[in-house]
Amino acid sequence: MSKARKHSRLIVTLVVLVLIGAGLAAAFWPRPVMVDLAEVTRGSMMVTIDEEGRTRVREAYVVSTPIAGRLQRVEVNPGDPVIRGQTVVAQMLPINPSAMDVRTREQAQAGLQAADAALRVAKADLNAALAGRDLAAAELERSVQLSERGLISSAAYERTEQGFRVAEAAVETAEAAISMREAEVANARAQLVEFGEQNTFSTMGTGNGGGIPLLAPADGRILRIMQQSETTLPAGAPIMEIGDIDGELEVVVELISSDAVQVNIGDRAIIDDWGGPVPLQGQVSRIDPFAITKFSALGVEEQRVPVTITLTGPPDERDAIGHGYRIEARIVVWQADEVIRVPSSALFRSGEVWSVFVDRDGTASLHRLEPGRNNGTFAEVVGGLEAGERVVLYPPSGLEDGTMIAPRQTR
Repeated sequence: MSKARKHSRLIVTLVVLVLIGAGLAAAFWPRPVMVDLAEVTRGSMMVTIDEEGRTRVREAYVVSTPIAGRLQRVEVNPGDPVIRGQTVVAQMLPINPSAMDVRTREQAQAGLQAADAALRVAKADLNAALAGRDLAAAELERSVQLSERGLISSAAYERTEQGFRVAEAAVETAEAAISMREAEVANARAQLVEFGEQNTFSTMGTGNGGGIPLLAPADGRILRIMQQSETTLPAGAPIMEIGDIDGELEVVVELISSDAVQVNIGDRAIIDDWGGPVPLQGQVSRIDPFAITKFSALGVEEQRVPVTITLTGPPDERDAIGHGYRIEARIVVWQADEVIRVPSSALFRSGEVWSVFVDRDGTASLHRLEPGRNNGTFAEVVGGLEAGERVVLYPPSGLEDGTMIAPRQTR
């Protein structure tokens, strides 16, 4: 009986030891590292410089006040079409004269009275000059008759003729003096024109009181209105901006100077994230030679170069976009059709060279390769890999050459 118990205990002990050993073996048995795998492929690839930009009209015209005056309320609205030289976009009135105090008005009235008196003097001088000319004309006529009969000398005749010419010149001088005095009277009377008089604008030369029409300087549409309400403005004050959105819309992006040196005039551009269903096509048309200093959101000073992109697609593809809209531009600086490409996330530095882990029947094999262009998603493979091989994406820090790996199951 005791022997049977001992035998049973031995069997149970052996079973327990076997189970413990199996558990320890299972716990410490090397397991494959779970990784993400991707295939090296052959296909097209391009490298772009991505930057946020905005749209603008190539030639925008600003309508400004030609004179200092009162702008009447602008009746047109942004988006309205205009025709060059035909569409009246605003009306202006000459500025009202300032109100005069008592002293200034008395001085102006005294000036008007003095001008009236000077005009009367000039008219009296004209009457005297006319009388003198009539007398000189009569004497000249008598001298002509006497000279024909030989009763007076040639010298006496010449003196009479000279006197007539002097009298005529006196008349012309008196007439000119009257014109000058009349202008002085008009000037003095204008000094008395005050704010609020009903005939102010007709006095100032605006006909029947109508405004000065401002015509559209170009064909297109009104982009924005800077001054809508009626107000008094100085000469040259901006009122509105006009441009042709359909035919002269372009894109401006400001590239970091180190990126701008890689861009050439004529490079293809793709306009994304503008709100439309398909990307717009464009072409780099100008690279400004002068960089401007700007600060990033983190306060880092950057040198930015404005680059202009001309939209090359049909206008009906972008009929919903306007002036000053935000877009995302991708400028293509390199493109190839048939290249071996590997996901950029598989590359890492191993010393001084670039390397990847290649899946060799469940084992990670360290491979060095020579990469070419890299666009952040794919890297061009110049040498070291072939199409169809599978590489490890985002290799963990503990992964080494020869480590067992297994693809991670994705749901």
